[in-house]
Amino acid sequence: MLNENLLTIRKLHKLSQEDVAEKIGVSRQAVAKWENGETAPDIYNCKALADLFDVSLDDLVNFSSENTGLPVPPKGKYIFGVVTVGEKGQIVIPKKARDVFDLKAGDGLVILGDEEQGLAMIKASAMMNLMQNISDFFGKDK
Repeated sequence: MLNENLLTIRKLHKLSQEDVAEKIGVSRQAVAKWENGETAPDIYNCKALADLFDVSLDDLVNFSSENTGLPVPPKGKYIFGVVTVGEKGQIVIPKKARDVFDLKAGDGLVILGDEEQGLAMIKASAMMNLMQNISDFFGKDK
């Protein structure tokens, strides 16, 4: 996984093995061996690679595109998997997503939509805070 992730991310960033090696202070041959799976970078180099590509260390090492076909997401972005819409429009939010965003039973979600971009969800409490901040901002000029 790590070697595949490293190769994919490097190509997405349009960097050569030499570019990566120079940026993190290793040889080009080391990067080539990591990408070929011959060796693995130590924890310090893994951290340097994660920082260079702005991905989480966990995703750099463990992310699998097997189910999604997508590359390692940028830090703070998540791919939780596919959910199925039920007959009445209900969906089950994956446990990892509920944990990351601290969603509990009974929490309200605002569903936003764009015909070209798709759907997005935001906690109702966060939306209310945003609306209040906008209202406060425009109310200050009066």
